[in-house]
Amino acid sequence: MKVTFNRSALAEALGLVTSVVPTRTPKPVLRCVRVAAAENQVRICATNLEMGLNYLVSEVEVAREGEIVVEAGHLADIVRESSEDVLTLEAEESTCEVRGSDSRFTIYGQDPAQYPKVPSLDEGESDLQITLTEIQSGIEQCLFATAKESSRYAINGVLWEVQGKKLLLVATDGRRLARCRVSLHEAPGEALAKEKIIVPAKTMALLDKVASHEEEKVAVKLLDSQVLIRCANVVISSNLVEGNFPKYQDIIPSDYDKKLTLPTDAALSAVRRAALLTSEESKGIKVSVNNNALVFSGSSPEAGAAEVSMPIEYAGEPIDIGFNPQFLIDVLRVIRAPEFDLELGQSDRPGLIKSGADFLYVLMPINLG
Repeated sequence: MKVTFNRSALAEALGLVTSVVPTRTPKPVLRCVRVAAAENQVRICATNLEMGLNYLVSEVEVAREGEIVVEAGHLADIVRESSEDVLTLEAEESTCEVRGSDSRFTIYGQDPAQYPKVPSLDEGESDLQITLTEIQSGIEQCLFATAKESSRYAINGVLWEVQGKKLLLVATDGRRLARCRVSLHEAPGEALAKEKIIVPAKTMALLDKVASHEEEKVAVKLLDSQVLIRCANVVISSNLVEGNFPKYQDIIPSDYDKKLTLPTDAALSAVRRAALLTSEESKGIKVSVNNNALVFSGSSPEAGAAEVSMPIEYAGEPIDIGFNPQFLIDVLRVIRAPEFDLELGQSDRPGLIKSGADFLYVLMPINLG
């Protein structure tokens, strides 16, 4: 194999592909990427056996077709540190040479036959279509709420629920829940009309890293226990999360009578400032609502106390409720509208945040003692 690459295009490809490569694995071949040259393009693949990625690089000149499996970190480091605009990669048997105008690197590879197959997705094969900007917008509004560590494995992913021409994305870690709706390119067939799958958080994060171009389409193919996602020159394959997602509809309040409309940026600033003097032991802030002000307050015995107020229009019953400030900050960062709605019930019931018709967030209260 002999291929000449545009260095920046190769660096971009390896930057995404190596995010799939496991840092620790008993199988050394999984720390590698497979580079295969055919016709006028090069396919770079990586897998950790749970998730895989195919990346097609077209800014190449293929002088000789072939393939090589090489250690991902070494190849990525060489390409990143090189200063040339063009690099040549040449492989013979299990040895790979990377050459620039003033440098030559020799990397020892492994047998391509030992590398696991990484699924791909051909043109025309899809169950769902959505624009990349739309799905990435949805990812950013819910991924933060997935469980980082949990014995309930099914909440380590994002629920995908098809409803007509909409795709609902739902994430929860048991203490909060984010739900957003994104528009599909077209309504899927009847078989998928009520489809529900759980896509791992790592897969969603990888899709969010794909370089976004205006109106780029994403094609999704659902298999028995896998999802294939194709976008332009990238195909992501992933096992689905097994298990049952919580019945999230049951915890979304629908009977609240305390409703406020608040400015997003001002509320985010107020929460951040109120949390400045909290500690690990007293990491909650109190939200106090009365007829002329909304007050955020936080304190700790060793540091002191903070109080930040905002003027509001409110004629309901006063209420004091405690929240984890970081959980409030997380949601206020992803609300794109200048205002949002805050709905409250009693001090021992969840808070409900809404932004438009397509986004809501449920936040469990905490006891401030």
